[in-house]
Amino acid sequence: MAEIQFQNLWKKYGKVAAIKDLTLNIRDGEFLVLLGPSGCGKTTTLRALAGLETLDRGRILIGGRDVTSLPPGRRGIAMVFQSYAVFPHMRVYDNIVFGLRMRHVGDAEQRRRAEEVAELLQISPLLGRYPAQLSGGQRQRVAVARAIVMEPDVLLMDEPLSNLDALLRLHMRAELKRLHRELRSTTVYVTHDQTEALSLGDRIAVMKDGEIVQCASPTEIYDRPASRFVGGFIGTPPMNFLEGVLRRSNGSVAVETSGGAIPLAGVGGAAVDGSVIVGIRPEHIEVLAQPQTGSLPAEIVVAEPAGPTQLLTVQAGPQILKVTVPSDLPVQPGSQVWLRLNPARIRLMDPSTGAALAAR
Repeated sequence: MAEIQFQNLWKKYGKVAAIKDLTLNIRDGEFLVLLGPSGCGKTTTLRALAGLETLDRGRILIGGRDVTSLPPGRRGIAMVFQSYAVFPHMRVYDNIVFGLRMRHVGDAEQRRRAEEVAELLQISPLLGRYPAQLSGGQRQRVAVARAIVMEPDVLLMDEPLSNLDALLRLHMRAELKRLHRELRSTTVYVTHDQTEALSLGDRIAVMKDGEIVQCASPTEIYDRPASRFVGGFIGTPPMNFLEGVLRRSNGSVAVETSGGAIPLAGVGGAAVDGSVIVGIRPEHIEVLAQPQTGSLPAEIVVAEPAGPTQLLTVQAGPQILKVTVPSDLPVQPGSQVWLRLNPARIRLMDPSTGAALAAR
């Protein structure tokens, strides 16, 4: 069993707290992604788990065993770094089995394990080559092979795809997902790329200023962000936010904005009437050629073709919104349109704290 428990972790650098009272349970066999902007504490958390950082307070348990004070070599972990960190003077085979040799594993067992992981990662023909003869994607596979050949309880990855080009990242994401499905090793993956997080993680822990602000499945994170920060960080483009005032009248609920009233159809979610923030994803806004009840007048500012869709930048009153529409929708910059927000997809948030307001 390789369940991981973070219990009230604290780590400071001088007066700056990189991790603040962080508590989290990671299930055995789970692929958990630590996601957040630069400086949020995700890499520090990963390094603390690996034993590369000494905590000021708190405990880390792996499989029920307290590893807080153990050196990295005794934690049952393996790590894949952002830089491939393969030895340039060694052939691929020697890179893969380097850790096994340090543990005095027999030659026959080294060969068996190396050939097994090489086949799993589809690099068997490369075992005799040097790193300089490999592409970036192939070097990254070697780094992953070197980690999993150790048969660790926990596999740690620190932005392993950030040095690859876009097409290779797409390919390697699929490879990592397949690899995890076959190995079922507990994996903790650090990234600032929310596309990676959404595609790879069983759960995503979104971090900000050393704290986890939401930990949930990718679907939950995307559809029901816990705060304005999460909604604005997740998604390409991110969630739109409109300022308004919630009002109830004769059993109906609507948010009045500078452009008009947005009906909420029973998903009000705010405890009392008053100022709110309306959060809505770009794909949940319909663009209309004629006004309808509950639609907002807007003007198209920019239209950006994106293959099967196009991304519109529109201005509704003083507010700028992003809207995703089909590529064949006839739109022109400067034209007048009306926006209908899907009421079932609206997320209301507190304007002072940014926290999502629970639906009723």
